[in-house]
Amino acid sequence: MSINTKKYQDILSELDGKATLVAVSKTKPAEDIQALYDLGHRDFGENYVQELTKKYEQLPKDIRWHYIGHMQSNKVKYIAPFIYLIHGVDSYGLLKEINRQALKNNRVIDCLLQVHIAKEETKFGLDSHELDELITRIKNEPCLPAGRLHELKNVHICGLMGIASFSNNMDLVRSEFKYLKSLSDKNTQLPIANYQLSILSMGMSADYKIALEEGSNMVRIGSLVFGERNDNS
Repeated sequence: MSINTKKYQDILSELDGKATLVAVSKTKPAEDIQALYDLGHRDFGENYVQELTKKYEQLPKDIRWHYIGHMQSNKVKYIAPFIYLIHGVDSYGLLKEINRQALKNNRVIDCLLQVHIAKEETKFGLDSHELDELITRIKNEPCLPAGRLHELKNVHICGLMGIASFSNNMDLVRSEFKYLKSLSDKNTQLPIANYQLSILSMGMSADYKIALEEGSNMVRIGSLVFGERNDNS
């Protein structure tokens, strides 16, 4: 077992119930996840569908699984029966596919819209213009009498997610988090059914303290809790 129990407890103390810790367990064995589960933890993050579905079968069913990688539409069906939160939604087409698979499983799936805030071009996500366009498109969907979105009645858009630049320049990282928080604040009060931006998922092992200072209420931390990943990435 490679759980850093002391660091885990230290992080929980820092969060002080004000933010959710998603323990990033990708590439980690089921035994390590079980060990953290036995300490009372329930939120775990994975970014490979095949690995996630295998772990779901092996581990307790009350785990809240977060899909934190780039979601491909053709993979949604494999996790739709059990996924707790999909972090990286960056297109209307993907939302529609999540809705379709959620409907098949008689579920409403929670989703975060991923915003591109980093300077690197390799990261996924919507820019501010694309975010506005997507929100407008959702807002203009025809509604059922009860006010639920007709096209997307089986998805619940509940926040934003972003990944800051991989940089030692903490001023840059802070500015990116500030920007994402401003977008979240701007869009929080929109009167759209199935759309309440209550989650701001930003901050990882290297920058979560800054993210918390800038308003994050969900952090994704792996190496500090589990040790370095096994994929060398």
